Amino acid sequence: MPPWHARGRVAEVRSTLVLNASYEPLTTVSLQRAVVLVLQDKAVVEQAHPLRTVRGTGVTVPVPRVIRLQRYVRVPFRQQAPWSRRGVLVRDQHLCAYCGRRATTVDHLQPKSRGGTDTWMNTVAACAEDNQYKADRTPEQAGMKLLRKPFVPTPQATLMMALGLRGSDVRELADWLPAQVVAAAAPTAA
Repeated sequence: MPPWHARGRVAEVRSTLVLNASYEPLTTVSLQRAVVLVLQDKAVVEQAHPLRTVRGTGVTVPVPRVIRLQRYVRVPFRQQAPWSRRGVLVRDQHLCAYCGRRATTVDHLQPKSRGGTDTWMNTVAACAEDNQYKADRTPEQAGMKLLRKPFVPTPQATLMMALGLRGSDVRELADWLPAQVVAAAAPTAA
């Protein structure tokens, strides 16, 4: 079994929260990257999954849920999360904006060949079939309706979506997440 398997199952992609040396959430990384950072003494495990370990030749490491970098990394302040294909898929929860099936591609509402750009508001997750059918047209020209409108996620929302956090997960990681993320995930009183 490869060393990056956790108890016989492949670990989730980008499932480890990375904190700056000042305990600010920075990003998420894969289990493999998190373990490498810990083994290279570039990060320390702040919170590990209970009863789960990663074993390699001569080494056993607890599966990190949260790691903290040993050195401070200066990060410019961003009010908006930077656009990326991965970010669009995560924002749309890997669901096609046209049919609701599993999305594997990113579609430009205004095609790039017609001046469309790589922005949050011009892109949606799409399955390969719908992306190919729409081709070099707008959704209106192709006769396709969006199930959900695109939106610009906040950096906090992007972090939460990248981690795949639900209410119980947020409570578990509440000590490490910004107050806005914890508050947004809290159930509302009815």
